[in-house]
Amino acid sequence: MNTKEPQYQRVLDIRDEQGLTPLGLMSNQTWHDDPKRLVFVLSRYKFVAKMLSGKNKVLEIGCADAFGTRIVLQEVNAITAIDFDPVFVEDVHARMEEHWQFECKVHDMLSGPVDGSPFDAAYSLDVLEHITPQDEDRFMQNLADSLTEHGVAIVGSPSLESQEYASPPSKAGHVNCKDGPGMKSLMEKYFHNVFLFSMNDEVVHTGYYRMAHYLFAVCAGKK
Repeated sequence: MNTKEPQYQRVLDIRDEQGLTPLGLMSNQTWHDDPKRLVFVLSRYKFVAKMLSGKNKVLEIGCADAFGTRIVLQEVNAITAIDFDPVFVEDVHARMEEHWQFECKVHDMLSGPVDGSPFDAAYSLDVLEHITPQDEDRFMQNLADSLTEHGVAIVGSPSLESQEYASPPSKAGHVNCKDGPGMKSLMEKYFHNVFLFSMNDEVVHTGYYRMAHYLFAVCAGKK
């Protein structure tokens, strides 16, 4: 069977040649419970991709199922993705496609810098809020120690103010959400330059931090 319009025949060619690509474990749950959230998550990856465009060697910290990682891979030369949970790393390997290869391995960022360091850039999305306040300095120090002297870091996390509206499963794991000043203060302990952005849904902007659902810190010049 062919498509009525020939330009769409490629959708059948890919299906027949390599099959249909499954969602990852985390993305599958999101698609099942709250489909619109998948748009927000992928938008965060697009922001990172544009900020890090042209970087050679990039580290993703806390990749989960790495469903959005290939968005960053479109803009950088190579990615090493880590997660402390072997369940998610195994899922990433099971879904890895030849055309979108990247390294993915188990590593707990609290245990030390990542093997293969230093990296030109590192990013961490939706991880900091799961790190207890007692461990946040160790997390950030190991992140900084995984970077080159001129490396760039991007850290994204739900805002403290957003937690009033968070779902029960989210609240259960969020032990360290920060407001804008708190986020910037933590990053400035490890980087000379910190640029803070607000995010609401899929829109990144420079608006009022207390009205932001999500915060991005873009950091450069490690101390």
